[in-house]
Amino acid sequence: MKVLRDINYDKVVGTSYSGVINATYRQLVDALGMPTFNEPSGDNKVQVEWVVDYKGDIFTIYDWKTYDLLYTLEELSVFHVGSKQKPARDFILALDKKL
Repeated sequence: MKVLRDINYDKVVGTSYSGVINATYRQLVDALGMPTFNEPSGDNKVQVEWVVDYKGDIFTIYDWKTYDLLYTLEELSVFHVGSKQKPARDFILALDKKL
């Protein structure tokens, strides 16, 4: 499991909701480091997003439609997990173990 840094957003285009991870922002930072993207998306639906390579597949972890960075950082406890085609179950289980 490797968090990708300094990547073009095009690498994650096409990922979509595949599940959730029960974790706070702080838990995710402790387990994965700072988000890959830590500025709100153009439509403000996502405030922070990690892009992770897990066994050669790309997964994303992101807040969804909080529209509020402070809420995401301090109160949110369920983050969405996205993938391109693979089910996210194995990734979520592996991530949960890191938390």
